[in-house]
Amino acid sequence: MSGDRDVLEFLAVVRRLRAECPWKAAQTHRSLARYLLEECHETLEALDTGDAVHLREELGDLLLQVFLHAAIAEETGEFTMADVAADVTAKMVRRNPHVFGDVDAAGLDPAAVNEVWEARKAEEKRRTSVTEGLAPGLPALLYADKVLDRLRRAGGGGAPTSTGDPAGDGIGERLLALVAEAREQGADPEQELRDAVRRLVALRDGD
Repeated sequence: MSGDRDVLEFLAVVRRLRAECPWKAAQTHRSLARYLLEECHETLEALDTGDAVHLREELGDLLLQVFLHAAIAEETGEFTMADVAADVTAKMVRRNPHVFGDVDAAGLDPAAVNEVWEARKAEEKRRTSVTEGLAPGLPALLYADKVLDRLRRAGGGGAPTSTGDPAGDGIGERLLALVAEAREQGADPEQELRDAVRRLVALRDGD
């Protein structure tokens, strides 16, 4: 398949850049971290604008970062790009039993599918804390959303999770309450705020 050849050719290009480009050869996992973060944010920007051409370009830049890290790992004997692909393939098969396993997908809506995913993930991770495995550098709204989701699951029910001290009325508590409200409505608080800011800027620029 031509697509497979394109991916292999790109990997060969990245390996050659690591071998022959002084700047890229000098990079490490740590030194590339800032570029991975930048490319993630630029990809999110492309998603927000709805510009398919821009998104295609940014996905390529993001893929470059993935391949660079894999190439570095190959050189140090940590793992290969094939290992990365094999691991994520196995994960997708494990966590999607409604597609690859014995769970009947008939009648499952997206929310039910997500519950299946999270149940399989919980079995694998065996976490002892609601914050275990959550990157502390996540945007605050996204971090709060994930913590509330884990608290709900830990409670074993589908009811909205308490946001803590009901007497708390500080800005943080009010923001957390808004995140809980967004969850009840099935909305992504991080994206909702991004969209609201974008509308504000568009309105201002249009004046």
